[in-house]
Amino acid sequence: MDKFSDMAMFVSIVKHQGLAAAGRDLGLSPASMTARLQALEERYGVKLLNRSTRHIALTDTGSLYYQACLDILENVGEVESLMQNGVKAVKGTLKIVAPKDVGKQYILPIVADFCKQYPDIVPYVYLDDKVSNIAESGMDVVIRYGELSDSSLISRRLSASQRVLCASPEYLQKRGTPLIPGDLLNHDCLAMLRNNEALKTWHFQAKGNKSSVTVVPKRFSDDGEVIRGWALEGVGIALKSVLDVQDDINHQRLVTILDGYSKNFKSAMNTSSSNLNVVYISKQYQPKRIRLFLDFLFENFNATPTGKIGDN
Repeated sequence: MDKFSDMAMFVSIVKHQGLAAAGRDLGLSPASMTARLQALEERYGVKLLNRSTRHIALTDTGSLYYQACLDILENVGEVESLMQNGVKAVKGTLKIVAPKDVGKQYILPIVADFCKQYPDIVPYVYLDDKVSNIAESGMDVVIRYGELSDSSLISRRLSASQRVLCASPEYLQKRGTPLIPGDLLNHDCLAMLRNNEALKTWHFQAKGNKSSVTVVPKRFSDDGEVIRGWALEGVGIALKSVLDVQDDINHQRLVTILDGYSKNFKSAMNTSSSNLNVVYISKQYQPKRIRLFLDFLFENFNATPTGKIGDN
């Protein structure tokens, strides 16, 4: 088999997360798929996949090969389109993942406007607060809060942000307004779950003094949009990114509290951990549709919080 066919086969294996499913897609038997994958690994003298009976995972080398395959197949597709149509058409899929709150409020409208300009691009928008292995996820663009430790990925800040404590006016009228972090122990709080861990220890800093409070949550969720909804219903106090609740604050559906303190889920109080970033895999020849979307996203994202929240 030629190298181009092997690349298409390998991409199909990763896409379908298995040799059998990829074989059905390509019209090949499981035995043929296994033999071709083994021949591919023997040709280069490296292991590309770690396989079990139920799961496959890219090795470090396999991840590099997979991304190179995607680049090459994409470029071939663009060349074929150029030859057939006489113009370099912008088409194909665009896979984006973003947190639910910011995704619904900011990203979906931008995607809609982008698709009006490029109707042959088909978007896949995943709204998910969980952070997965970006290299193996198949996503083109990942929008997320916080920093990255993976140096193989590019991360660009989309918007500065900060954490705020907020509650509905009805809740505060009924239960009173906390004046210091310790007052939260006497209030109903709403806690995020991340990787099955409850983020119930909240960290504060004011004028160089740091403190932490482990709240007793009224409710838990791994979905930031659910946390925001509970706060709007008057269930309790939430620790949220200001981007997620800025419109609610502007329309007084939510009120911020303890504004004189910096707040975070992490004791380090690194403000960049609250910023909204765009993450994508570094590619020497990035598909045109992804370059165009990234440019469009940065040009049209307008979520800078208005006004001043606290004096931190």
